[in-house]
Amino acid sequence: MADFLATPFGTLVLIAAQSLLIIAFVMISLLFLVYGDRKIWAAVQMRRGPNVVGVYGILQSVADALKYVVKEVVIPAGADKTVFLMAPMISFVLAILAWAVVPFNDGWVLADINVAILYVFAASSLEVYGVIMGGWASNSKYPFLGALRSAAQMVSYEVSIGLIIIGIILSTGSMNFGDIVRAQDGAYGLFSWYWLPHLPMLVLFFVSALAETNRPPFDLPEAESELVAGYQVEYSSTPFLLFMAGEYIAIFLMCALISLLFFGGWLSPIPGLPDGVLWMVAKMWVFFFFFAMVKAIVPRYRYDQLMRIGWKVFLPLSLAWVVFVSFAAQFGWFGGAYVRWATGG
Repeated sequence: MADFLATPFGTLVLIAAQSLLIIAFVMISLLFLVYGDRKIWAAVQMRRGPNVVGVYGILQSVADALKYVVKEVVIPAGADKTVFLMAPMISFVLAILAWAVVPFNDGWVLADINVAILYVFAASSLEVYGVIMGGWASNSKYPFLGALRSAAQMVSYEVSIGLIIIGIILSTGSMNFGDIVRAQDGAYGLFSWYWLPHLPMLVLFFVSALAETNRPPFDLPEAESELVAGYQVEYSSTPFLLFMAGEYIAIFLMCALISLLFFGGWLSPIPGLPDGVLWMVAKMWVFFFFFAMVKAIVPRYRYDQLMRIGWKVFLPLSLAWVVFVSFAAQFGWFGGAYVRWATGG
């Protein structure tokens, strides 16, 4: 078997199997993410939520997915059909591609590249093109206006996310996710992780992730009271399902990034307990719970407030933090909490 895997064809088979395993994990998680999101929202509003299809309504997401798949794909008469159908596919595929460099355990990663952060940043940045294409190809004013809003919003908060990640890179000396997690492996368990020295940026990263993925309270591109349903208004059936799936996959990716960058990835929070993939998955689910709670309890912002926070608050703060971390890492301030080069890479 080892000899077969050493051949070019064996390597191809191994990579294909690993890719399918990651896709299967993400897609199965997607079903439970939608279910959990709706259940949490319902609990906050003191109602039941999905409770008919399956035990406790656990199969409701499967039923909804089947409903979208079997419905007719309606394309507006004046739409550019090619671009109209490519837009949701681009959003979905790019959201999946970013998972290729996400490690779930030490060595459990499809592509262990040294520029993993740049890869994820590039893939997530390109997702805005799917939104723009969908809004433009619909040949309607409301989807186009929603696409413009979304493009401006996503670009604005990508700047803040990039600067926040630069602080992590400066502390670690590496852009590899495995190195970043190993740099947080210390004798104090969860107090050795980056959430403590980089606490202000953790808050900014979480809020920026909400805006980057168009989650409430920053779901202005698809606000029902203002733009009907934003760039998705002309979509139905499977294309709409791909848009929605891409959005939830991007949210889950942000949960994975928070786990890796600030909370030690697969590391155990208590010294002595074994590390492993279960810790990584558990952290991702905890952070998705916070995403769902924000959706349920925080009122929606106005669009001008959203843009003002991104450019006048988050951008200066994240830029100032990069300067601070640069000096703290160079001169070893705070007992070397901001410099982990020896362990990071």
